[in-house]
Amino acid sequence: MYKVKVYVTLRESVLDPQGTAVKQSLNSLGYSEAKDVRIGKYMELSIGKSGRDVDGIVKDICEKLLVNTVIEDYRYEIEEVVAQ
Repeated sequence: MYKVKVYVTLRESVLDPQGTAVKQSLNSLGYSEAKDVRIGKYMELSIGKSGRDVDGIVKDICEKLLVNTVIEDYRYEIEEVVAQ
């Protein structure tokens, strides 16, 4: 079994109105150190072992369902879970 952590963010060239709103709120609360905020998504998947390459499975899942590759970037971490 594999535990996969997927991180999805808007590309730098894409405006992030939600991030802008959070940054403005932080600044109005006195956190002037917050210079930029980008909002993203985080997902955890459990992938069972099979004859297929887990890296390929995760890439397919991301590009076919989880990520809009036109405006979003993604990265992921795969961790093998040892049964106890």
